[in-house]
Amino acid sequence: MRRSLPPVASKVSDTLIARGHHGVIITQPTPTPTALDAADAVGVTVGAITKSLVFLLDDDPVLLLVSGAHQVHLARTGQRLEGTLSRAPASMVQEVTGQPIGGIAPLGHPTNLPTFVDNALAQYRELWAAGGHPNTLFRTTFGELVRITAGLAIDVD
Repeated sequence: MRRSLPPVASKVSDTLIARGHHGVIITQPTPTPTALDAADAVGVTVGAITKSLVFLLDDDPVLLLVSGAHQVHLARTGQRLEGTLSRAPASMVQEVTGQPIGGIAPLGHPTNLPTFVDNALAQYRELWAAGGHPNTLFRTTFGELVRITAGLAIDVD
């Protein structure tokens, strides 16, 4: 029996297709809210999981697409982005992405967030990212991720 995608994941799929990606999003039987959960679900190392994290750069929300093996060092990454980086409140994250925390996709948001992509993701042949819902994932590559998000590749540590 075929299960349909949650509406928010369908929007992500449509956005992927509009940007030249195949748009295939897989549904997991249980949520994969952490990078480790997602890596276990698709059988890859945690570094190949793309975490979609919303921060404030000074006062403006930005999206950082970070390797599952990395934590964002706020001071160093903020300095690279020429501002002060801080964690966005959960209410703002949900408002600017329109997606639940634990399933935030790199795209398909109601607003176009300035996006920065962790260069560490380039070392993996394939990447996996959330599809807009905690039970969904999609496969991509570093080059495709940068292209479909109009992201800027940076070093994140």
